[in-house]
Amino acid sequence: MTAFNAYLFFDGNCGEAMRFYERTLGAKIETLMTDAEVPADSSLPPGKGHRIMHARVSLGGNVLMASDDRPGDYQGMKGFNLSLSYATPDEARKAFDALAQDGKVKMQMEATFWSPAFGMVEDQFGVPWMVGCEPKA
Repeated sequence: MTAFNAYLFFDGNCGEAMRFYERTLGAKIETLMTDAEVPADSSLPPGKGHRIMHARVSLGGNVLMASDDRPGDYQGMKGFNLSLSYATPDEARKAFDALAQDGKVKMQMEATFWSPAFGMVEDQFGVPWMVGCEPKA
């Protein structure tokens, strides 16, 4: 099987972000492994604390993976957007509003020539999102 998934790096708040996506978007956390859970016999250095070494969440048959970057290495989230597409404007609006909580709206959700509802938001964790709904056939 071949998969094409996004992998995000956070600055120490990966676990909080994954739990937020589970709570607000209905994503399902499949893996949330801390540095402290790295097996002693692995090739990785022993972990300390509760930074996330690997996370995997699923939503609508798609997968998002993430972890906390090494302290001091985090560069921010630049040059991309994650995109959510819903069947109805109401579903899109609900997700957009959830992601906008304590975040920054980049483009208000509104009807466009390509979608009956589309907006752009950066969530409270700095992740940029495009949220929309599929046009009617």
